[in-house]
Amino acid sequence: MTRALIAEDEPILAAVLAKTLQRLWPELEIVATAPNGVAAVEQALALRPDVLFLDIKMPGQTGLEAAEELAERWEGPAPFPQVVFVTAYDEFAVQAFERAAADYVLKPVSEERLARTVERLRGRLQAPVEAQHEDTALAQLVGQLQALLPQVAVPERLTMIRAAVGSMVRMIPVSEVVLFQAVDKYVNVATADSEALIRLPLKDLLPQLDPQEFQQINRGTVVNMRCVASAGRDTMGKVVLNLRNRPEKPRVSPVFAHLFRQM
Repeated sequence: MTRALIAEDEPILAAVLAKTLQRLWPELEIVATAPNGVAAVEQALALRPDVLFLDIKMPGQTGLEAAEELAERWEGPAPFPQVVFVTAYDEFAVQAFERAAADYVLKPVSEERLARTVERLRGRLQAPVEAQHEDTALAQLVGQLQALLPQVAVPERLTMIRAAVGSMVRMIPVSEVVLFQAVDKYVNVATADSEALIRLPLKDLLPQLDPQEFQQINRGTVVNMRCVASAGRDTMGKVVLNLRNRPEKPRVSPVFAHLFRQM
């Protein structure tokens, strides 16, 4: 039996979606309904469903953020779930979904549209994506969905960072940074021979960095691509990096693994 999880912060909409799915796909089992993205991630990891229905706009953590976190934390023999995003975006905006490794349904949910989604899901579950293509498909999905989200103006690029080192403030040229790592409410700034803390969320720091030089590799780490010596796989099959002049071996999320496939 195919198993599904619904993440939707509006209980009435979640109930309508579940009822319609049960009518269109009688053999589908709804194993849980999560009220937000955080709960969806934890329940998905515990229950290992075959399909995820994720509302894109949820409080605390969006459906897209939940999908990214799940991709990073998903391990074991069970394949990554098929993803269906529930969205209020109009038809023009969601054209990007047509080429993505997921499906979508619009609010309010149309039974006719949901029937097409069910048909696609059945086909994909019978012929899942080959393992060697999963990283690329997931990266394509995230990139296309990011393009649908509201965009903010690109801030001026950072060239110097003011960071705390004990009671001192140190000025660190951005070009000397090997990696940034999120630590609670801070970000650790690591150069070849030192570390310092800045009180700035990683998600706010990332837009200020040159994307040609710095690349996010998981939810909590950004690396200077010039400082990546090599990439390999650990015993779990996950991509890990060897950095020049740093002992850390950060793990790469499946969302970003395609960046290192040719290395």
